Amino acid sequence: MAQAWTCAGLRWAGDGPVLMWDGGRRSALPRGKRVAFGVLDGGVRRCVGARGHPCPVRAVVSGRSTGARCEECARLDRAHSVAADTVADDPRPYHVYLAWFGPGLVKVGITAEERGSARLLEQGAVCFSWLAVGPLMAARRAEELLRAALRVPDRIPYGVKRAVRAALPGSSADRAAEIEALHARAVALDNWPEALAREPFLAVDHAEVFGLTVGPAAAFGEVTELVAGGGVSGELVAVAGPDLHLAAERGTVVLDTRLMTGWELVPALPGADGRGGIAVPVRKFKEETGIQDELF
Repeated sequence: MAQAWTCAGLRWAGDGPVLMWDGGRRSALPRGKRVAFGVLDGGVRRCVGARGHPCPVRAVVSGRSTGARCEECARLDRAHSVAADTVADDPRPYHVYLAWFGPGLVKVGITAEERGSARLLEQGAVCFSWLAVGPLMAARRAEELLRAALRVPDRIPYGVKRAVRAALPGSSADRAAEIEALHARAVALDNWPEALAREPFLAVDHAEVFGLTVGPAAAFGEVTELVAGGGVSGELVAVAGPDLHLAAERGTVVLDTRLMTGWELVPALPGADGRGGIAVPVRKFKEETGIQDELF
């Protein structure tokens, strides 16, 4: 029987995306790589714990949960989260940014300056620009100001981001146009927190980094969950945020790697035709609510 591995999620390193595994193993994810694995037959998905600590009861969690945590571990994880506004005394400087994910999809956010663009890569931001930098609490106040003044959210669901990637503008200038206009409006506001230093517009484009500038990256649907005894096999054509775009037998499908955590996974071979297949539930994009998932 093949050895089972437990996925610890996807990380964006200096040389690109890598899958992390329990025990410290890493799998690089260059475009063109064959991604093929099976979910241990008869297995269950267990809570991944919180802040580097295992779940004390090894709770079983839903296959559709992107956090892969039980209620108690999720509470502990958020207790130390800047994004959840539970940390107020972080002395590090923070960037305020505008991020663009597709036509009409712009958000405002903050990230520690020392992290550079890592947070934007993790979110799958197709392009972004810094707005300002300064203390955490001032950055939070600016984020709230911009949400109200520009009418942009601070969160966009991943499912919405995925669905628009098939229709991205072809040029980096076109992709940056929305945040350029919003940046101009933002820096012209009078009531910025005084502790923040505003920064000039400079678009950073991730479309080529993600692999979204080539046709096969356009996906028709997304994996909704992994299931015991199921499997995934396909050629990696793009990686955006936590998402793998896999070219399989029926077209390109998006797999959110956060759905892989908590499962015991084993190596699997592609199908006889060499193109691979998706033997887990998949939902087509722009499908009406209530239609049952297909199982390929």
